[in-house]
Amino acid sequence: MDVNLKISKSKITKVSFGKKCKFVEPVNMYGCKIGNNVFVGPFVEIQKNSIIGNDTRIQSHSFICEKVIIGKKCFISHGVMFINDLIKSGKIANNSKHFKKTKIGNNVIIGSNATILPVSIANNIVVGAGSVVTKNLSIKGIYAGNPAKLIRKI
Repeated sequence: MDVNLKISKSKITKVSFGKKCKFVEPVNMYGCKIGNNVFVGPFVEIQKNSIIGNDTRIQSHSFICEKVIIGKKCFISHGVMFINDLIKSGKIANNSKHFKKTKIGNNVIIGSNATILPVSIANNIVVGAGSVVTKNLSIKGIYAGNPAKLIRKI
């Protein structure tokens, strides 16, 4: 074995859990706050300074980066990716003070393999599978596409 190789195991560190939470290993969660009755599927990472609201489900293979707030009764489908660095300088931000915030309202459904840039998504919105959300979504409805656009009010 290469002596320069470092292997880290998935772990849960410095997480504030509400009541009746369930997670399926392996997961990597650190420095975040998890509300009551939250489900987190396998192969999910939730980074520091993120908050997951009560009664929310996060399905497998999703990535929730720093500074993401997800409201109550949300459903985050498989493989959803949240982005907090817009790489505006052409380089990756190595300091979290440059990361942008994302806020997801209550009763939001985000379809599989969607990508969510630093935006605000209002309550009662559905984001279709594979969509890329590049701007704030404020009208109650179903959004889909790249970039995601309102396709139907609900």
